[in-house]
Amino acid sequence: MSIASLKARVRDIPDFPKKGILFRDITPLLKEPASFREIVARLTAAVRKSGAKVVVGIESRGFIFGAPVAAKLGIGFVPIRKKGKLPWRTRQVACTLEYGQEILEIHADAVKRGQKVVVIDDLLATGGTAQAAAKLVEKLGGKVALLAFVIELEFLKGREKLGRYDALSLLKY
Repeated sequence: MSIASLKARVRDIPDFPKKGILFRDITPLLKEPASFREIVARLTAAVRKSGAKVVVGIESRGFIFGAPVAAKLGIGFVPIRKKGKLPWRTRQVACTLEYGQEILEIHADAVKRGQKVVVIDDLLATGGTAQAAAKLVEKLGGKVALLAFVIELEFLKGREKLGRYDALSLLKY
């Protein structure tokens, strides 16, 4: 399945979540089994190539893509969640999002020192969330092998914020 056919399944919703924003809705992409499989297959190939032993998914859509990738590869999956959602000891970092501030957390024992990790999320916009996730992995001693996204909004220049991290985006707008 081509990138163009995947992009054709992403729905544009104007003025959501607020006036002036064009929201890229992935739910039509997800409801089509062939397109969902294709996205997971492409992400799986990138994670396999990176040599990572853990996939970190960012709440909440990063879970949708990260968990099946980890399962296909037989490696661990770790969630990064908003503050107060994880039940055990955590490490946290603050980040600036497209629409405000947030604190993200990861379990303190989620990543081993020196372990290669791929962070997966649905969207790279301003880069704040991905940058925070990478910092959390590094706080635990992990090595970020790749930041992988389904969609990148290039005009927001989030990739620039990611600096030294290798990043992959499947669908670019």
